[in-house]
Amino acid sequence: MPVPPSDESGRGERAFSTLMAVPAPAGTPPAAEAMLDFVFAQVWQRPGLSRRDRWFVALPCVAAADAEQPLREHVRAALVGGDLTIDEMREAVLHFAVYSGWPKASLFNMIVDEQWDRIHQERGEPVPPAKPLLPLTTPSDPEARLLVGEQAFRDVNCVPYIPVRDNPYSGAGILNFVFGEMWLRPGLGMKERRLITVACVAFQDAPYPILSHVYAALKSRDVSFDEMDELALHFGAYYGWPKASRLMQVIDEQKQRVTAEWA
Repeated sequence: MPVPPSDESGRGERAFSTLMAVPAPAGTPPAAEAMLDFVFAQVWQRPGLSRRDRWFVALPCVAAADAEQPLREHVRAALVGGDLTIDEMREAVLHFAVYSGWPKASLFNMIVDEQWDRIHQERGEPVPPAKPLLPLTTPSDPEARLLVGEQAFRDVNCVPYIPVRDNPYSGAGILNFVFGEMWLRPGLGMKERRLITVACVAFQDAPYPILSHVYAALKSRDVSFDEMDELALHFGAYYGWPKASRLMQVIDEQKQRVTAEWA
């Protein structure tokens, strides 16, 4: 005789439907039941991070996992629910590309465009034109752009030093584009960019970037200590506990470091 779903399972199904804007998966094998009850009924409902903030952790994790259908579902849900605008979603793709690689971001970008078109088709509405790229808000003069990038590198990373200019990676890449353009773009706030970045460096097991970006997010106060703990939990739910355990270790170490520096 089939066992009727528990109250907790029912809560998970309702939470999934509310967040994802589609019915919960049919049937309840153990993995699906655990996903509904824990990820959707518990983690997404916790108060430590807003629902909007949690998307900036979940989306990079799903995109990095090369899981096309879950990525379609999550992109659509974030847009349909109004938690992210299309401009914010596209900025998130660009930021993801820098910290997780352009090949993975190409699929992410394709799915964003696909789901944006689908949403408007379902509504019987034309797709609105994209916001113009130009003019850029950052300097076009090469020297001025590098100067801006150098200052942004100091500000974002909360460090007094800068990388050398005369190296293609650090000069043309890091100073000219990553900090001279991307981190300064108006499409996302600093907190959102830090959430994406920490998720990306965590799932790539990048030892020094994990340390430096967790430190800077905390030191700048863009992400509070409690919010960083919630980020680690949300990350663990989406990318796995082994990688989350390393992230939690770094968070604990950097909390102590930042606390000592503030003192």
